[in-house]
Amino acid sequence: MNKFWVVLCLLAVLTSCKTKKVATTTKRTKPTTERVVVRERETNTKPVENKPVEETKVYASATEKYIDTYKDVAKTEMQLYNIPASITLAQGILESGSGNGRLSVEANNHFGIKCHEWTGARIYHDDDKDQECFRKYVDAKYSFRDHSLFLTERKRYADLFKQKAGDYKAWARGLKAAGYATDRKYPDKLISLIERYDLHKYDEEVLGTAYERIDYSKEDVQNNNTVHTVLKGDTLYSISKRYNTTVQNIQRLNGLNGTNISIGQELLISTN
Repeated sequence: MNKFWVVLCLLAVLTSCKTKKVATTTKRTKPTTERVVVRERETNTKPVENKPVEETKVYASATEKYIDTYKDVAKTEMQLYNIPASITLAQGILESGSGNGRLSVEANNHFGIKCHEWTGARIYHDDDKDQECFRKYVDAKYSFRDHSLFLTERKRYADLFKQKAGDYKAWARGLKAAGYATDRKYPDKLISLIERYDLHKYDEEVLGTAYERIDYSKEDVQNNNTVHTVLKGDTLYSISKRYNTTVQNIQRLNGLNGTNISIGQELLISTN
């Protein structure tokens, strides 16, 4: 009987060993059901607009660049103060070296205007004397404005404003006659610049239909002139007799409408 139970136990053990499987703990990865979402990066920049590329202007000379830069300023001054834009531009070109002179570069002073009663910024520069005081501006347009005020507020330039609008030759000669410059060739230099660069067209633009074209070809003034410095007791009549000319010729040549002259004033006299 005991043998029977022993045999039975052995059979049970053997059977369980054959059928028993080793349990595994390998985890199965569940197939994902989530959708992959591609997100666009959000940026603070706006879409780039296809703007036309601005062309950089190319100038044949510093003078042409100067004219293009300041022509509108000169036209504005003409509208406000009746000074021909052509004259303002020509004086600016001549006196600032087309914007390359020290005073214009470092002080925005295009007309060599000195301090006088000026209380603003200043710069010192050798001129008639060593280290003279000149006005310094934050912007060149203020230099153009002071140039306009300089001419309109001084009595000696009053006759200039009696000339025909746009008569740049009368203005050029009148400036010299009123003592603006000591250079005998100053009027010729201004006129040459105006005609070389067609600066008178800006006078026409400002005046519009009021512009009166002047036929300078009818002038009898030649380049062989002399300069007379007015002395005490001089009159236009006495000067005309001295040089065998007429009062009218002296007036026309120097842009004078009246007969008032001052001691030290230089007058251009035709020697023909």
